[in-house]
Amino acid sequence: MAEKNERPIKVVAENRKARFNYAIEDTIETGIALTGTEVKSIRNGKTTIAESYADSKDGEIWLINANIPEYLQANRFNHEPKRPRKLLLHRREIDKLHVQIVEKGLTVVPLRLYFKGGKVKAEIAVWGTMLRRKPL
Repeated sequence: MAEKNERPIKVVAENRKARFNYAIEDTIETGIALTGTEVKSIRNGKTTIAESYADSKDGEIWLINANIPEYLQANRFNHEPKRPRKLLLHRREIDKLHVQIVEKGLTVVPLRLYFKGGKVKAEIAVWGTMLRRKPL
């Protein structure tokens, strides 16, 4: 049998503070609904997800406050840098996250954005309690 040549995962943005400050309970790999200029801008590597989080609205999960800067060569067809972006999940995963966000009061944050097989993926984490860290 011929082996598949799988492309390596290329991480483009990482939220290092989330792993350091919070007790992460569960992680999920999701897709993101993006426009063409957003994908090109992500490939440039200027994306930040440090202040972003996921929220449940109208039966869907949205990535809020992720900064994907405008693509300079796109002129008038550019996108809003901090617009809400829909996370692509199965219905069971959406329902599970909705219960954790709304009923249990847990927070969902992205840990990293990366390219996997030519598509942009996000690894999101559910966390509930903040670890006791002393300020510097």
